Amino acid sequence: MSQAPLRLYVDAQFTSPYAMSVFVTLLEKGLAFETVTLDLDAAQNQAADFAQLSLTQRVPTLEDGNFALSESSAICEYLEEAYPDVPVYPTDLHLRARARQVQAWLRSDLLPIRQERSTLVVFYGQTMPPLSPVAQVAARKLIAAAQALLAGNAEYLFGEWSIADVDLAVMLNRLILNGDPVPAELVDYAHRQWQRPSVQAWVNLQRHAL
Repeated sequence: MSQAPLRLYVDAQFTSPYAMSVFVTLLEKGLAFETVTLDLDAAQNQAADFAQLSLTQRVPTLEDGNFALSESSAICEYLEEAYPDVPVYPTDLHLRARARQVQAWLRSDLLPIRQERSTLVVFYGQTMPPLSPVAQVAARKLIAAAQALLAGNAEYLFGEWSIADVDLAVMLNRLILNGDPVPAELVDYAHRQWQRPSVQAWVNLQRHAL
């Protein structure tokens, strides 16, 4: 671990939910970091210097001294181990594993939602057409899983806040902020996560017009 501030590479439009997840983790942990933006539309992530830094040529990428790491869930887990003073995952072994399961699921499943409700809905206020039948199935799956996870504790997934709450709130807000039907308790849950200062710091970043 370096004594120098960390460096986080993110997309220039600040629409990546995965960059947001790492950004929030860094803020929650109180770590000093520099944010570097890359214009993905201009393929800046494929430039030679960044390709040498990031094996996957993707954002987010974190630099910690002479160590660089890509993929948001890997970065969050690294930060949890490298800077453990302020945890962003549950301390209980099983709950921590469940939080990681939620993160992995949201990144690998529900593709129709991610395709038909891009984060331009969330961060630019765009409105998309009605969900296709296959996306409606994905939305029902998301809602059922969220309700099951929050049963008995509607405030946070695991009794107290974790970074998985941010990831779930982003996915729910793809629907909520487009005006799609979502149960009231999940709307309240997503709104509550959205008011967290670290989340608002990302939401309120100055974005260029599309």
